[in-house]
Amino acid sequence: MASAVLPSGSLCAAAAAAAAPPGLRLRLRLLLLLLSAAALIPTGDGQNLITEDVTVVEGEVATISCRVKNSDDSVIQLLNPNRQTIYFRDFRPLKDSRFQLVNFSNSELRVSLTNVSISDEGRYFCQLYTDPPQEIYTTITVLVPPRNLMIDIQKDTAVEGEEIEVNCTAMASKPATTIRWFKGNKELTGKSEVEEWSDMYTVTSQLMLTVGKEDDGVPVICLVDHPAVKDMQTQRYLEVQYKPQVHIQLTYPPQGLTREGDTLELTCEAIGKPQPVMVNWVRLDDDLPQHAVVSGSNLLINNLNKTDNGTYRCEASNVVGTAHSDYTLYVYDTTATTEPAVHDSRAGEDNSIRAVDHAVIGGVVAVVVFAMLCLLIILGRYFARHKGTYFTHEAKGADDAADADTAIINAEGGQNNSEEKKEYFI
Repeated sequence: MASAVLPSGSLCAAAAAAAAPPGLRLRLRLLLLLLSAAALIPTGDGQNLITEDVTVVEGEVATISCRVKNSDDSVIQLLNPNRQTIYFRDFRPLKDSRFQLVNFSNSELRVSLTNVSISDEGRYFCQLYTDPPQEIYTTITVLVPPRNLMIDIQKDTAVEGEEIEVNCTAMASKPATTIRWFKGNKELTGKSEVEEWSDMYTVTSQLMLTVGKEDDGVPVICLVDHPAVKDMQTQRYLEVQYKPQVHIQLTYPPQGLTREGDTLELTCEAIGKPQPVMVNWVRLDDDLPQHAVVSGSNLLINNLNKTDNGTYRCEASNVVGTAHSDYTLYVYDTTATTEPAVHDSRAGEDNSIRAVDHAVIGGVVAVVVFAMLCLLIILGRYFARHKGTYFTHEAKGADDAADADTAIINAEGGQNNSEEKKEYFI
């Protein structure tokens, strides 16, 4: 370890420091330390300083470390960007209590700075009293998250198909914020503008959005991408008005087959925003039957007959627009046993209703069944005729015999005279 004898000036300074007032005593003590360090300066061969840059979020703690390789007890000093001494060895002459000594040894001086602000940003110097003296600097970078995040929609209520403007502003951040847009879970692309003021940045992003009825109630999210903050976002829910969606439900008859004398009941279901307050029933190309009853969204036709056949339309409207759905009625005869026609009711201006009639198919099946029955009757008569002939020939000559033996003889003899007489049973 290097050693030296304090010069007489140092002894005088020490004596003066002991007798000085408290305010002056601190300055004299620092001067004494400097003089002592100057007296202990070695050759400095092979020594070097090491430090790292520091990045910290505003309001948090920054730690500055000055380290020495191959230390020989040389004095370490830390200075702020204004070249004011923060620590000289383990002594803090700077009156800023936010600086606290974390570690001091012959090879390291580590200092913490609490509650960091943007004004603390800059270069901090590590000095080592060698011959020649060494100095390096570390840079403290302060990150500032956005002070406020605001989202604004051009119109509180939009109409389907309309293009609206949505803006999001992230104020006073460092560095400049990146703004990302989401509609539900889908990411969208906006256009951002950056404004700089006193090393701080305000970013405004604009999103143009064409809305549909499926967007009603969906959140539009403005999300901040910044190194000083995570999961910072704000959102607004879209409110979209759209014209009604109309559907006709067959309430009665449940099986769908409409015969003469039956009752037909249809229900019109209409959904829109705002909700349609009323619906209207009409019959295309004709008036509604006189015995038809309209009750709210229901249409009731009692005692159906074929004059009621036609297409019935349900119309619904709101402030956005009008939509409709059609139902085609076909009344069958009371003898009809086939499946009902299939009705397809859909909302829109170009709805088409299809009816599939199975009466023709049923008639073809009936003809085939009748033909098969006739064929079975003919075959049955044919087999019955031949069976009767066989038994008649076999028993010929036995009916008039007096006893069994004579009957057998007559039957056997009858085989030779089979051509004389024939009987047929049908």
